[in-house]
Amino acid sequence: MRFANILLVLCVVSAWQANAQKPTWDSSGNGMLNGTYYFREVIYTIGDQSGDLTEATSVYGTMSFNGAGSYSLAGTYFDSGGAYNTYTASGTYTFGANGYGFFTGPLASVSSSISNWTEYGLVGANGVLVASMTENGFNDMFIAAPIGTQATNGNFSGSYTVSAFFPSGTVTDAADATFQLNPNGAGSLGNVTANGYFAAGGSTVYTQNLSNIAYSFSNGAGVLKFPTTTSSTAYFFNSGQEYMYISGDRNFIFGGNPQGFDMFVGVKNNASGTTPNFGGIYYEAGIDQDASTLASDGYAALDSYYGSYNVTNGNIVGHERLFTPLYDPSAEGVTYASTYPSTISNSAYTDPGGDTQYTFGNGSQIRIGFGVGPTLGISVGVQAPTVTPSTSVFLNPMGITNAASFAPFTAGVSPGEFIVLYGTNLAAKTVVASTLPFPQSLGGVSVTVDGLSAPIYYVSPTQISIIVPYSSSFYPLASIQVNNNGSPSNTITPQVNLTTPGIFTLAANGLGDGAIEHANGSVVTESNPAQPGETIAVYTAGLGAVFPPVTEGTAGSATTLSNTTNTFTAYIGGAQATVAFAGYAPYLAGVYQMNITIPSTATAGDNLVEVIGPDSDNFEAYIPVGSGSASASARPPTAAHALVRHTHRKVNPSFAPHPLPAFGAKTGGVQ
Repeated sequence: MRFANILLVLCVVSAWQANAQKPTWDSSGNGMLNGTYYFREVIYTIGDQSGDLTEATSVYGTMSFNGAGSYSLAGTYFDSGGAYNTYTASGTYTFGANGYGFFTGPLASVSSSISNWTEYGLVGANGVLVASMTENGFNDMFIAAPIGTQATNGNFSGSYTVSAFFPSGTVTDAADATFQLNPNGAGSLGNVTANGYFAAGGSTVYTQNLSNIAYSFSNGAGVLKFPTTTSSTAYFFNSGQEYMYISGDRNFIFGGNPQGFDMFVGVKNNASGTTPNFGGIYYEAGIDQDASTLASDGYAALDSYYGSYNVTNGNIVGHERLFTPLYDPSAEGVTYASTYPSTISNSAYTDPGGDTQYTFGNGSQIRIGFGVGPTLGISVGVQAPTVTPSTSVFLNPMGITNAASFAPFTAGVSPGEFIVLYGTNLAAKTVVASTLPFPQSLGGVSVTVDGLSAPIYYVSPTQISIIVPYSSSFYPLASIQVNNNGSPSNTITPQVNLTTPGIFTLAANGLGDGAIEHANGSVVTESNPAQPGETIAVYTAGLGAVFPPVTEGTAGSATTLSNTTNTFTAYIGGAQATVAFAGYAPYLAGVYQMNITIPSTATAGDNLVEVIGPDSDNFEAYIPVGSGSASASARPPTAAHALVRHTHRKVNPSFAPHPLPAFGAKTGGVQ
């Protein structure tokens, strides 16, 4: 009971009906994609346990969206087997009011291995669409931007920061680079200096100086023209051209080699002295090659992702739908935390881990990332669109978070998860449930999940806390609606996962020290740290189904413990820790407890706590660890926080390459 007051202030409960209608993905945001867009996608397939590629593909061209769910495509397809084809296609798309959705399209005519592909992604306030094919078993990065007023030699001017990723059939040759472009408005970029890293080179910086670079535009698309060179320092570019696409406002560029598999992203630099107003929700996609394990273990893990992150008061809490095939054959939801400096000099900064450099463009509307060796990669983040209330009682389609981790809405929900809903006019006043079980109506407010009443912990004009039902049969979507004294809200449709773990924290924001107890019931703090070998109790949300089952909104039993049906792994400071118990917390509603033994190798000081489920990963919270002797006994269960890097993980022993053609020669950069 000791954490009851801390934990309950953050959470919510719910109930379901078997006869409710199966929800469908919200399509009210389809109008956000309307008109003609330039796009580029790169697709990579890993072929062995070293991370070498067996196939790579680039697809680029134009997509015309009709604003109502259909598009047509005219593009070019190039793969590592030598296929180079122009083609046309059509498909459908579905995007919600929050800009989150998916699109499909037939590619079977050019690649039987990537037929009926589905891209999940998000549309930013500037109309840029970022996406990834994580659920289809491929690593890829997709970007599309509305053409708008066509770019020309004359209106392409100013200064741009560019980040590029160059894959390779042999993982040791994978590279990334960053450089400045200074178009003069008359077809010349002058001299360009590219600095970057190779997987085999670790943190060694490689520099390539390029001279007399020209550019030209046709139909709004650009070509960067590189002279042929045989120099031994032609690390990233040696000849040929790069196709470049540019957003209608000229603030964002992207592209790559028409007969290669690189991808670059760039932003128009802010005026000197401009301080970005970095805040709110951003949508992101990216691709990484983590070569930190290459020298020691002989492999480098490739990953790709899409997701969102929320920025406030110097902190970032983000979610990525991440696919890292060397570690896991399926995509997983990853929740993480990071920080950024209070003063961002020259619209750029390096993250606290030192593995990513970020640059802002268009004030703060766009942020691109560049991986610092040995962690290679690129990313692009765009500010989320503004959502206009569609009803008097309005449930924000971006406004759903895990009550413990504060993970943004793209993380989805899981059965039994304590969540917080955000909106306007959700209740007349603040009312908190005073007893257990939680009521299904509070202050004249009710919440339905898939059409059925949900137990409520608290209501207020802008927030409501509930618990996601255990009995959901509508995977992978749920529908949630609020009724405020007879006035219904709009309906939001989050994705449903098996698990979405989050650790409650003492700061009640998902950050800092976790809500963790010693065996004697005292709180683990900086002055009362955990010790190596000690088993502590960690209070969490989102661990999914339990057995024996519990009724939503009721207190957990102290005599018949309910264990999670999903298996969880924990790491303390990167070292695997024993999980002695994971289940529904006794005496509390909607809260889970994990009894975790601190590894004997844990170092003194703050250690990051990581919890991994079958489809999820969370690392936000910390635990202070001392250097004294371990506790004599463990607390029984009845007494009762980026660039994502997993250096403690090893290659999945069941990894099997796709039966695709050999990758062939090195294909990074311009050929």
